[in-house]
Amino acid sequence: MSRRTARELAFKLLFQLDIQKEEPEEQIKLFADENNLEDSDKDYILNVVCGTRESLNEIDKTIEQYLKGWKISRISKVDLSILRLAVYEILNREDIPSNVSINEAVEIAKTYSGEESGAFINGVLAKFIKARVITSGETQI
Repeated sequence: MSRRTARELAFKLLFQLDIQKEEPEEQIKLFADENNLEDSDKDYILNVVCGTRESLNEIDKTIEQYLKGWKISRISKVDLSILRLAVYEILNREDIPSNVSINEAVEIAKTYSGEESGAFINGVLAKFIKARVITSGETQI
């Protein structure tokens, strides 16, 4: 399975966990079993989903900082799940370049969300990256 497909499955699982307020551990196990995931794909998906869930408050605060004229509660659950996944990857997955996380988030938004979601997500993530580069002197993009 390609990383893009694995990322898409991770997004779907994050969205599902946000909508259904059941036990996440059981949902994650069932999701992994239903999708016949290879070990490497399963490792990536579980890492980003569990990591995102564990860091949800920090991730949401980060997202909220870069919303212009919006509150996080106004963002659709789909767009929020996409943003959370991308922000988690940018903050915690050094093996994934920031521009890849952004591009993949935009592509997922184009597929699963409204017409303008890709541009919205790109704008939020671009502001986040720009602030990171300025603050830390990084040159990720």
